[in-house]
Amino acid sequence: MASQRLKRSMRGALAASAVVAAVGLTQTPANADPDTSGTASEALQKYNDLSREAEKVAQDLEQAKEDLKAKQADLDKANADLNAATEAENAAKADEEQFRGQVDKLAAASFEGARFNQLSAFLVSDSQQDFLNRMSALGVLAADNKEALDQLSGAVDRADEARRAAEDARNRAQEATDSAAKLVNEISQRKDELDKQSKEANDQYKKLSGAEKESLNDLGDASGISLPPGAVNKAVSFALDQLGDKYVYGATGPDRWDCSSLTQAAWRNGGVSLPRTSRAQSGVGKSVSRSQVQAGDLIFYYSPVSHVALAIDNTRAVHAPTEGVPVKIANIDSIGPITGIRRVGG
Repeated sequence: MASQRLKRSMRGALAASAVVAAVGLTQTPANADPDTSGTASEALQKYNDLSREAEKVAQDLEQAKEDLKAKQADLDKANADLNAATEAENAAKADEEQFRGQVDKLAAASFEGARFNQLSAFLVSDSQQDFLNRMSALGVLAADNKEALDQLSGAVDRADEARRAAEDARNRAQEATDSAAKLVNEISQRKDELDKQSKEANDQYKKLSGAEKESLNDLGDASGISLPPGAVNKAVSFALDQLGDKYVYGATGPDRWDCSSLTQAAWRNGGVSLPRTSRAQSGVGKSVSRSQVQAGDLIFYYSPVSHVALAIDNTRAVHAPTEGVPVKIANIDSIGPITGIRRVGG
């Protein structure tokens, strides 16, 4: 189905004189504008602004979700540490009680006369051998006493250390829980904001003229595409196969996408794992200049980063623009203000 769409778009592209600029991603007339005459209608400009803001919120929402996953992992780790520390504390306490009992027995034995000094041993001995035996027993008893005391001290130290570790784990677990709860609230608020922005953009879309809607839905110039073999070919070909697919905030395929889920899925097809959001993807790979752009490079837009496209060559890119606009090909420089370019495929 997607391949058929690509073939249709390539046939249509033969008659196209230029790549239609992506819309829904501009904040000022100086940026990308679907009306190349510079006379965009008020409805189109408003749609443009609303769509741009909605996409920014959508990317922020996805980033919040990723942060929540990370915080949940922190919480799980802290809880595991807490369980381990509690077990260690309980074991240390058991050792402490065991050795304390042994010391108590030795103390009682000493009180009852088991701890003899050399003189008393000599006075009560019946023979030289008896004296040596008694002195040997005293040595063993003293050594046992010292060992038990050392073990008791070690058990107490381990118990204290375990208690401190458990307390640290509790604190970290609490901090992670609080952070996770805050992120949940943030996600909920951003979802409400996104729903509102999306509705406003859709309402504005309905007010556009037929020509404006046709311009928005033009899939761009797919003629003369030549891709290198290997991972880049697989990544870009996957993205091109999605031409005409619908843009949906937060969608991850197979026929609905947002900007970063498209690039993520494309490079996954090329054997490279990317983070979920455009902002996170902007830190992957190595930076390249605009003049160095080649097929497979990720092009990032706006500050903070909230949109990403996948380069087809040094001039064109495929991307999922915004609500109401299908996955399409656009001139790299027309999409919006470039804030970063990363190469992830070698």
